[in-house]
Amino acid sequence: MNHQKYQFEFEVYDSSDNLNDDDKKLLMQARKVTENAYAPYSNFFVGAVAKLENGEQVTGTNQENASYPVGMCAERVLLAGASSLFPKVPVQTIAISYHNNNGESNRPVSPCGMCRQALLEYEERVKHPIRLILGGLEGKIYVIPRASMLLPLSFTALDME
Repeated sequence: MNHQKYQFEFEVYDSSDNLNDDDKKLLMQARKVTENAYAPYSNFFVGAVAKLENGEQVTGTNQENASYPVGMCAERVLLAGASSLFPKVPVQTIAISYHNNNGESNRPVSPCGMCRQALLEYEERVKHPIRLILGGLEGKIYVIPRASMLLPLSFTALDME
């Protein structure tokens, strides 16, 4: 038997005030764009803002539906918009924030499993890592160097060859 270990390092900031100016601006925009989310069922409003390699920005918000499986997370809405508007242009950084009407919004939350898979596939497709900035409306901030770090032992196109 052989034991393997998976771990990764990420940065933790006490607040957005400790981020560099570009990262802070992106996170502030993600916090603001939560207002555009459609979340009448969960009351959990998520906003995401991406900075693309060409300097453009794209936003995404979660879009719920009474038929729950039809809803989409902010991250996948953002990636669909980015790839439609700017095909093959790498995403450099995505800031993700949320506003929880049922509780506090004071800690980072991580993308769901489906979004982790979508982020990983996007990274592989454009051959460029996506840096993530995760934070609520206040509190600690996580900065993760590559979205793919969130999905160890992932299923990729290579598995189908």
